[in-house]
Amino acid sequence: MADILYPLHVAVQVSDLALAEAFYSEVIGLKKVARSLTFPGTWYQIGDFQLHLIVSDWASQPTREEKWGRHPHITFATYHLDSIKRDLSDRQVPFQMSSSGRAALFVKDPDGNVVELLQVDEAAP
Repeated sequence: MADILYPLHVAVQVSDLALAEAFYSEVIGLKKVARSLTFPGTWYQIGDFQLHLIVSDWASQPTREEKWGRHPHITFATYHLDSIKRDLSDRQVPFQMSSSGRAALFVKDPDGNVVELLQVDEAAP
């Protein structure tokens, strides 16, 4: 078996592409990239990693667990968690701080997909 080297992308199911794009582009601040596939969706590039939004009729499944971090989620590193918290609050977007005490928060996209934003040291690669 070959060694796994690094992640290439994660696919997230969304019910409304325009709402999902507004969340990932405007709230989270990701940059869209071109895609050549014909089914509805949007791709985002984050370093060497991609996030794929794929339109699905059954995408919106509400999270049931009280702590959002216990659900499947995508994690993005950030240097500035405090400014993200202010921006989410200004936009009235609900979020939960990590209950572990880490400098991290969890936010849901319009379909209930959980996104973790984790503060990393600026000196880290």
